[in-house]
Amino acid sequence: MKEYNLEGFERGLFELGITLSEEQKTQFLQYYELLVEWNSFMNLTAITEFDQVITKHFLDSLSLVKVCDVAQAGRILDVGTGAGFPGIPLKIAFPDVEVVLLDSLNKRVKFLNEVIGQLGLSKITAIHGRAEDFARQKDYREQFDLVVSRAVANLSSLSEYCLPYVKVGGRFVSYKSGKLSEELTAAQKAIHVLGGEAKEPVYFQLTGTEDERSFVCIEKGKATPKKYPRKAGTPAKEPIQ
Repeated sequence: MKEYNLEGFERGLFELGITLSEEQKTQFLQYYELLVEWNSFMNLTAITEFDQVITKHFLDSLSLVKVCDVAQAGRILDVGTGAGFPGIPLKIAFPDVEVVLLDSLNKRVKFLNEVIGQLGLSKITAIHGRAEDFARQKDYREQFDLVVSRAVANLSSLSEYCLPYVKVGGRFVSYKSGKLSEELTAAQKAIHVLGGEAKEPVYFQLTGTEDERSFVCIEKGKATPKKYPRKAGTPAKEPIQ
């Protein structure tokens, strides 16, 4: 393995209050090298430079600690995980949590399984499928304490795809960029219908950058009606009114 300058990573971890063992740091480096290797023949990320991956993928994923006690999160589902963000960084940093990674593209799931195997991670599973399909299966519907997503979609659609997975009493956290007051206002009806209640967004600056980030935390107070989520494409075209 190459030698890497970890000063920026360690500074960011310190700011987040996260302490990693040498083994965990090595796992992050292995993850980075696998990401770059596989990205050479399939599209996983536009960001490949080491310091950028550290900041915009790894530390961004771990920023969830600003709104959650991840170590006590129980069972976590990462919807639309892509190259494994935020699920794999959360699993590396908090090895006792159980993580399920869901993605609709099978070749990405193959990459995720390679990472899981190479890093020797346990209690983590990558599954291939669409969010609206697995949400109808009893093994997944309302079975997770915490659902997270960095997927790029409006909050109304994301809530319809993600809230059906959340246990009553659990929460869905959406990773967002910048300010989102209008988006949150537009999503309030959908969130309520789906059994959730949105808390005030948490805004912060991504460590080592001027990038503005935000978290929307939606707590689930009642079961999601069985008709949701609707079929693929419908939530974006026909938001819940």
